[in-house]
Amino acid sequence: MRTYPIKFEPILKEKIWGGSKLKNILGKATTGENIGESWEISGVEGSVSRISNGLYKGMELKTALEKFQDQFLGTENFEKFGTNFPLLIKFLDAQTNLSVQVHPDDKKAKELHDSFGKTEMWYIMDSDPDAEIVLGLKDVNTNLGILSSINAENVSSIFNTEKVKKGDSYFIPAGKVHAIGAGILAAEIQQTSDITYRVYDWDRKDAHGNERELHTQLAIDATKKFEGNGKKEYTVEKNTTSNLADCDYFTTNVIEVSGIKKLEYERLDSFVVLMCVNGRGSVTINDYTEHISLGETVLVPSISKDVVLRSSNARFLEVFIRPLMHPFQTLAA
Repeated sequence: MRTYPIKFEPILKEKIWGGSKLKNILGKATTGENIGESWEISGVEGSVSRISNGLYKGMELKTALEKFQDQFLGTENFEKFGTNFPLLIKFLDAQTNLSVQVHPDDKKAKELHDSFGKTEMWYIMDSDPDAEIVLGLKDVNTNLGILSSINAENVSSIFNTEKVKKGDSYFIPAGKVHAIGAGILAAEIQQTSDITYRVYDWDRKDAHGNERELHTQLAIDATKKFEGNGKKEYTVEKNTTSNLADCDYFTTNVIEVSGIKKLEYERLDSFVVLMCVNGRGSVTINDYTEHISLGETVLVPSISKDVVLRSSNARFLEVFIRPLMHPFQTLAA
């Protein structure tokens, strides 16, 4: 496999809650209205990403996985996932609130949908003043039966809300009720799954006067009770790596680049995704350099061992799957 920073054609999704920030701020090419999501890297059936640059331009992600296997994914990842890309990488623009929702864990998703579960995380790229998210129940002792009768009068007394600002990061395990609120632009990293159980949709109706379907009983069965809000407290220093999330499904770090930052992946048996969440810069592998700016994403194949980031001032999210044989601390320089 020829290794270089691989870009993909964004897959844009219109949503009832979507807006114009993906186009106006992140520069996504679209004439559509209410674009809520940009799927940057996806192996979801019916929405499979296609390479947009370099030697493999035009090749679907699925084809690349079939052709290059562990060279692309990493040995352990290929043994576990085969030609199914294990993560779904997105940018989201919420002009209005997303539904209050919950996702099943692996066991329940396998039983009911023959699918992976959905553990995810958010990195807040921008937010309007006083923008909020829903994260979990306000009282962990709440009887989950109340989820069958959520309405405008009681919703604020049942769910925990958090005000957010640019740079905040939240981890949302499967089973935790949640919602991104109006005025938030976010990066989302999640397991490859498009299964969502809606609990409450703010009583809104579509253009035809119809409310979206709720999945109340499925949501009640899938909901788990968690202490804490999942917010990651972290500090950022120039040209250092700070951890935002580390779980069985993905590890996400944030890297602030000023000048040159070398990433050494000799001991990392995984592909790496780099999402630019502020500024602009470049990614170099061997003799191939790809420029990357706010709202763009590149994938570094597993066989790439030395990667160089250059920028006068940019921030990247670094995403990979931690091999089980290595502790987190030994992976990346």
